[in-house]
Amino acid sequence: QVQLVESGGRWVQTGGSLRLSCAASQLTFKLYTMAWFRQAPGKEREFVAGISWNGGNTDYGDSVKGRFTVSRDDAKNAAYLQMNTLKPEDTAVYYCAATLRKGFVSPNGRDYGHWGQGTQVTVSS
Repeated sequence: QVQLVESGGRWVQTGGSLRLSCAASQLTFKLYTMAWFRQAPGKEREFVAGISWNGGNTDYGDSVKGRFTVSRDDAKNAAYLQMNTLKPEDTAVYYCAATLRKGFVSPNGRDYGHWGQGTQVTVSS
């Protein structure tokens, strides 16, 4: 059974940085496009960033462009989300997701068949 486990979420001060990790198991990781989504209380799930199966394509949500960077390490079966210049509006539960879908990185959560349990990120002053 495919397993995705997020880690790295915590409280951070406004303007700070944080790096989230997603450890994947029970899948051929190099074949999967990986993405990060987030959901804040009372809000819909939002696409944050994604990286294609071969690392050749990345995409970001408008609200995080220029501040967040998505990456992957196939040797470690892991994906990462480096978050800089964090804002209070970045506060949310962050989820890692995986899909075998090829082509562009989909921002649609329905295209992802595997999800982690999420990690809480809280940003405040």
